Amino acid sequence: MNILVVGIGYVGLANAIVFSKSYNVLLADISKEKIKSINDNLSPIQDDLINSFFKKNPNKLKAIDINSLKSCEEFDYVIIAVSTNYKEEINFFDTSNIEKVLENLISKKLRATVIIKSTIPIGYTEKLKKQFQYKNIIFSPEFLREGYALYDSLNPSRIIIGDKSSLGKEIGELFYKNIDSKDVKVFYMDSKEAESVKLFSNTYLAMRVSFFNEVDSYARVYNLNVADIIKGVCADPRIGNYYNNPSFGYGGYCLPKDTKQLLASFKEVPNCLISSIVESNIIRKQFIAKLIVKNNVKIIGIYRLIMKHKSDNFRSSVIFDIMQFIKEYDKNINFIIYEPLINERKFENIRIENNLNRFLSSVDLVVANRLEENLLGVKNKVFSSDLFLTDC
Repeated sequence: MNILVVGIGYVGLANAIVFSKSYNVLLADISKEKIKSINDNLSPIQDDLINSFFKKNPNKLKAIDINSLKSCEEFDYVIIAVSTNYKEEINFFDTSNIEKVLENLISKKLRATVIIKSTIPIGYTEKLKKQFQYKNIIFSPEFLREGYALYDSLNPSRIIIGDKSSLGKEIGELFYKNIDSKDVKVFYMDSKEAESVKLFSNTYLAMRVSFFNEVDSYARVYNLNVADIIKGVCADPRIGNYYNNPSFGYGGYCLPKDTKQLLASFKEVPNCLISSIVESNIIRKQFIAKLIVKNNVKIIGIYRLIMKHKSDNFRSSVIFDIMQFIKEYDKNINFIIYEPLINERKFENIRIENNLNRFLSSVDLVVANRLEENLLGVKNKVFSSDLFLTDC
């Protein structure tokens, strides 16, 4: 069996590795750097299990430029895992990358079943089938954490298949056969329901993040011990001791765009909670920025741009919004960034200092969305809301 995976990101690469255990898998992208990395037997993303895979399985995976693909006749399945960024000007996901890929593949005699792994708006799969007059398109959402993409693909919380027909069952069995954990439920549903599961799941997580961030805001205003409050609240098994570590706000690639897309889908539906989740995140970031400015310092050190430990991605990181709000409140404040992933001397015209000791001695205050062990010795100089040294 031959599988083509389009999109060499967390989702595409993790799925390619999972299926390469049993089938012939080819990766495709337009990024020359990512293609070269795969063909050089190196992971283009930071993920310990993926790095380990490449060390143990040299030359197992190959990648090509999708535009160099001459024919699609040999593929039984095509997995599309390209980016769908949220566009503020249209108040909707930009799905053009999916459409370009599908148009390209159909022009090359596509006969395979297409599995969409990109996050999409509710109703998009049916729209896509009609637009391209291609019925074998199925949406199956992913639920992966950056830095743990392969682990989560091999040990999923659930498998969602947006099709109840025999074709859907075939796709469900395809995924189930290649995962490690067998105590996993497969849910079959129509495509709109599957699309809804993805957006509502991420919006719920954003709601939980926002809740504990507002607990932290309350405790800061009234000078309360927020760790004691959260531990006491989360001892209730109905609430649970997880996803409760305060942050500067939810950010990263998924939660901000997925919550906004779901809110856009609620346009004709009465709601308060969904809109509040989006608004709460803005209020939290503004509140944090004002607290930082109150320290009355001239040089602020930004410790890491990444959102999570073991990640190499800072797309839509919450720290960018914090910096923007700080500048709005005090234009005289300057920044220095500590980010080992950036080799240049400047990032967006802000100085980069990757020697930690020089960084710490060069700034008046260190701002860290997430703490690490190397900051614990200078906590009196650090502003953070991180209580438990966890990502969530």
